[in-house]
This record gives sequence, structure tokens and C-alpha cells, in this order.
Amino acid sequence: MSKIKFEIAIDNVASALAVQKSGADSIELCAGLSEGGTTPSVGMIRKCRELLDIKIFVMIRPRRGDFLFSEPEIEVMLEDIAVAKEEGADGVVIGLLQPNGEIDVQNTKRLVAAARPMSVTFHRAFDMTPDPVAAIQGLKACGVDRVLTSGQQVSAAEGIELIKILVKEAGDELVILPGGGITLSNLDEILVDGVKEIHATAAERVESLMESRNEWVDLSDERGISEYEHVQTMPSIVNEMKKVLDTGYKASV
Repeated sequence: MSKIKFEIAIDNVASALAVQKSGADSIELCAGLSEGGTTPSVGMIRKCRELLDIKIFVMIRPRRGDFLFSEPEIEVMLEDIAVAKEEGADGVVIGLLQPNGEIDVQNTKRLVAAARPMSVTFHRAFDMTPDPVAAIQGLKACGVDRVLTSGQQVSAAEGIELIKILVKEAGDELVILPGGGITLSNLDEILVDGVKEIHATAAERVESLMESRNEWVDLSDERGISEYEHVQTMPSIVNEMKKVLDTGYKASV
């Protein structure tokens, strides 16, 4: 069994430090994971490059919401790609769609060209496309290296049948990267033939150390999470998931 690479999505320095202690192969570096991930700051990219020896793939997404971007937004993305390259990122993560939901091939090619020689991943904007098989062909034409997908379902476990189809369609030209709701309890369901990489958060909620609290004010938009807690990668979860990926051994959960 060949080694399956393990990528962790993070959006804070504490998670970067946790990943450094784990056996992960790469991170997807974002801001605002609760919003699906947006472009992290220069300082965050720089600090993670300083802390981590593994590969860093930087999210390039100027705002939350849909994946139909205006020309000024695409120009922002081009600038952010240049920054990621300058700061030593190994790759970028992008996703652009047309109004009809099909891949925006023209602008994706622009961003891919700007990113080289870095790797380019097309993120879960892919899961919004009406014809995923045709989208794979479009992304091949764009020169994208990887496609992050849950199989167009809430979780990759639920979308595994489409993921199987996409792996065959991608062949050796694209890496299909299953992601979305992958945990230790369902990881073995994702390990179908042809899957070479896995994407997860391996995170838990962590209570704030703040002693002074104003319970009347909540500045967060996040539903179901307090102002006084955040989500952080757990090395113990990463290590247990790595056991499954490397040996097939599944600890009790």
C-alpha cells in the first residue's frame, strides 16, 4: 500500500504549531475556515513558513460567498498569488465559476499561469458545478494539479460514489483530494482505490483563556460557537488518522 498524503486545513497559529507536532504532509492555510476559507494575511503565511517544514498551500479567495468573481477581485487574487509565492508557499488553492456554474476556464488559466512554478489546487467550488465530469476535463485543460471535493455532498463519505468516478476520470493528470467532514470514524470509507491524498481539519473546539468576559456582546457571526472558544487542530487526532492512512489500523472511537 503506497503512502497516502494527509493535508490539514488550518486558520490560526495554534493549529500550525499543532500540525508541526503531527505527521501531516501539508496544510491548506486559510483565514476564516468557518466561512469556507479566505485568503490569510501576509503575516500568517510568513509565520507558518517559519514554523513548518511541510508543504503550505495558501487559500486564494478574496471574500466569502459564491465563486463568481469580478475583474477587480481577480486582480486581487493575482496579487495574493504573487505574495504567496514571494513568502515561500508551495502552492495555492483557487476556485472560479461562471454564472452557469461551469468552471471559469479563462480566468482559472490566468491564475494557474501566475502561480507557476507553485502547485495549484481547485477547491470545493468544484462541488457547485452542474456537471462534475465535464468540470474535470475543463480543469485538466487549465493545468490544475489537484481538485478538492466532497463528491458534491455535505461530506466526502456521503459523496464517495462520485469521488470514485472522479478518480477514474482524472487518471494520472489530476489528483482528486477528498475533503469535507472526514473524521477518524469515517476515514476508512474514503480510502477507495486511486485516492492518494486526504484533506481534513482534525480539530476540536478549544475554550478561551480569557478571564474577563462580557456575555452580553458577541462579535462573531459563527452559529453554534461562542466568542470564547475557537477551533484548533489536535495532534492526537492527526496521529490516529495517520495510523489509518499508513497501516490500515483503526483505533476505537
